[in-house]
Amino acid sequence: MKKYIFLDFNGTIIDDIDLCLALLNQVLRKQGHKEVTKEEYKNIFTFPVKRYYELAGVDFALDSFESLADWFIKEYQPLSLKCNLFPKMKETLESLKARGYHLVILSASEKNNLLEQCESFGIVSYFDEILGIDNIHAESKVKLALNFMREHEISGTEVLFVGDTLHDLEVAKAIDASCMLVCCGHQSKEVLQQAGVPLLASISDLLALV
Repeated sequence: MKKYIFLDFNGTIIDDIDLCLALLNQVLRKQGHKEVTKEEYKNIFTFPVKRYYELAGVDFALDSFESLADWFIKEYQPLSLKCNLFPKMKETLESLKARGYHLVILSASEKNNLLEQCESFGIVSYFDEILGIDNIHAESKVKLALNFMREHEISGTEVLFVGDTLHDLEVAKAIDASCMLVCCGHQSKEVLQQAGVPLLASISDLLALV
């Protein structure tokens, strides 16, 4: 029986796709490269983020990945607070809590930035835990999840993980959890169809399935 729902943040709870695309294209313009469309972005986005930059055409001989990561966060963080939650997000979270689920954010975002975002959007109270990483390089979330589950003696069979990328499926498999993916985020439906798991238009569709 599922007791916990782990939720990715970027592209699952917060609609920051246009912002991330705009920042990527700013880098590409600066380096003299062709910009990517939103459709192209959603077809090349992947983890680790460094690989997605490479697929987009970013030249690390011109700007190191580390310098771009620093620049991105400085630009992204204040602008992200002006983004929107996906439609019916608060109502969905409230309904899931009312049904007795423990809700946990599991994100590759730096934990202090993530908490600032959650506080700004007024969603902290919906979650039992908000888990982010301790650096700005958007690395794997597997260790975060495993540590949390060990500390709270949670079995993977008790967890449903909902995200918007194939990496979220990788995380779910690593912790032996079930997985569903939303098609409104950073990867296209065509990419997500490779996963072989239920696809949702958005988080609000989850209410009909749990």
